[in-house]
Amino acid sequence: MDYLEEQKNEIEALESIYYGDIKILETEPKYRFTIPIKSEDYEEDTNNGMACDLTFTYTEKYPDEGPIIEIEDPVNFLQNNEKELEEFLQGQVQENLGMVMIFTLVSSGQEWLSLKWENVKKEREEIVARKLMEEEEAERKRFEGTKVTVETFMKWKMAFEDEVGITKKREIIEREGKKLTGRELFIRDNTLNESDLKFLADGESVKVDESLFQDLEDLDLDDDDDEDDEDFDPDNCDSDDS
Repeated sequence: MDYLEEQKNEIEALESIYYGDIKILETEPKYRFTIPIKSEDYEEDTNNGMACDLTFTYTEKYPDEGPIIEIEDPVNFLQNNEKELEEFLQGQVQENLGMVMIFTLVSSGQEWLSLKWENVKKEREEIVARKLMEEEEAERKRFEGTKVTVETFMKWKMAFEDEVGITKKREIIEREGKKLTGRELFIRDNTLNESDLKFLADGESVKVDESLFQDLEDLDLDDDDDEDDEDFDPDNCDSDDS
């Protein structure tokens, strides 16, 4: 096989296929050239997609031997992506030994980038979705508050009774061994003294049914009193001489 002729013919075909993209870096002693590859949705001015340059150098017995492959200027590559792509391309080389393979390597490299970027996008979307779910769950819990159980209610009740002094009063009652009467409670608890004053201060008033008193004038109270006075004569009272 005339290796030099095979290599020269492939270069001519590649310059036609990748016109404007392929860059011939060296022609002696062996051809060395670069072809860029990128994922399908790669956009140069954004953070979307993956890309890199594949630099090939023919060996003396190429295509019976594989070319030297270098990965340069990677864009949006994650950790180990460069090594993974290199291993993938070497696998392609072994499958195509004996045939010119640069076009196959470039095409398969681009497919690899597209698949890898789809995985990257999926992972990013999952991270965003998980973060959103966590935020929604935290917001739901914030509005939901703490669920009331028997234990939490009893704990709150004890704290409340301590705060308002009920516990202390209960201890006094238990210590004295008796229940206080209403009068005793009134004397002990000064707040009860203020209850009527508070009732008046709040502007509350007692409604009186005035109709109950409308007929008082019709009552002959004064006349009865006068008659009783006239009928009574102290001089006519019998005296008990005996």
